[in-house]
Amino acid sequence: MSPVTDPVVGVDVGASTISAGLVCPDDGVVLETVQAPVGGGGDAVATITDLIDRTLAMAERRGTRVGGIGIGLPGLVDVETGAVRPMATWLPELCGVPMVSLLEERTGQRVFVDNDVNALALAEWMFGAGRGASSLVTVAIGTGIGAGLIVDGALVRGHIEGAGEIGHLAVSLTGPRCVCGGIACLGTYVGGGFIPERVRERLAEYPDTAVLAHAGGDPGRITADSVFRAAAGGDPLAREVVDNACEALAVGIGALVGLLNPEVIVITGGVATSLAPLWEDIMKRTRLRALGPALDATDVRLVRADKRATTRGGAALVRYETARRGPEA
Repeated sequence: MSPVTDPVVGVDVGASTISAGLVCPDDGVVLETVQAPVGGGGDAVATITDLIDRTLAMAERRGTRVGGIGIGLPGLVDVETGAVRPMATWLPELCGVPMVSLLEERTGQRVFVDNDVNALALAEWMFGAGRGASSLVTVAIGTGIGAGLIVDGALVRGHIEGAGEIGHLAVSLTGPRCVCGGIACLGTYVGGGFIPERVRERLAEYPDTAVLAHAGGDPGRITADSVFRAAAGGDPLAREVVDNACEALAVGIGALVGLLNPEVIVITGGVATSLAPLWEDIMKRTRLRALGPALDATDVRLVRADKRATTRGGAALVRYETARRGPEA
C-alpha cells in the first residue's frame, strides 16, 4: 500500500512542453491534465508554477486533498533543493533555482524534484511495463536522451545525481560534438533535437533530398519526424541518418544489458513512435552489440509516448520519496 493515498500533482518538464496532472498514487490513474509550451525568455519557472496552480485548483473543484507535488526536470538535479546543476541542459534557466523551497512556500504542499527520466522510470516500475520487476531501465528519447535506473528495488541516482545519463555515452571513436563538449555521444545520433542537425550538416552532398523538400526548402524547419518519414520513403540522406540512429541505439541498449543486466528495459519518449516500425531491425542490431545470455533474459520493450501519462512520473516520485524519507520528513 502506498504511504500516500490522496491524489498528487505530477509535473513533467520537457524541452518543448510542460505537463501537469492530478494523479492517483496507488495505481497511476491520471484524473486531469493541463499542458503549456515552453516559450523563450526564461519563462520555464513561471510556466511550472502556473500549471501547478491550475492543477491544485482542479483538486479544489473536486473537493479532494492533495498528497504532495512531484516534478521531473531535465538535467542533473539536486534532489534536496530541486535545483538543476549547471551542466548541459535544455532549459538553462532552471539551473540553480531551488524549486523545492520555492514551491513549498508557494503551495504549502510537500514537494519532491528529480530528473525527468528518473521520475518516468519510477512510473514504469510502479504502474507500467516494469511493474513487479526488481530491476528496470527506462530510456526516454525526446529532444535528447536519458535513462532512469531501478536496481534491486531502488532508484540509482549516482554521486552527483548523474546516473543514467546514457545520452552522453560515446558510441564511436569519432563523431559529432555534443552540447556537453563530448564527441560521438549517443544523443547526437538518436535525440530528436540532434537528428535534424545530422541532416543539415550534409545538405551540400544531397541538395535534392526529400527532407529539405518536406521543410519547404528551409533547413531550419527540418524535424526529426520529417527525417524518419523521408527515410521510410527511401531518401538516401534520411536513410543514412536513421540507419546511424538505429545503430547507435543498439550500442546503447547493449551497454545497458552488459552493465546492469536488468529484467526490463523500456524505450519511450517522443522519438519512440518514429522508431516503432524499425524495432525489429534495432533488436537485430542489438544482438550484435550485447552479451547474448543477458539480452535473452532482458525484456526490451518499446512504449509509445503519451504526454498525459508522463505526469505519472511525478506521482511515482512522491510515492517513492515519501516511503524513503518518511511521511513527516
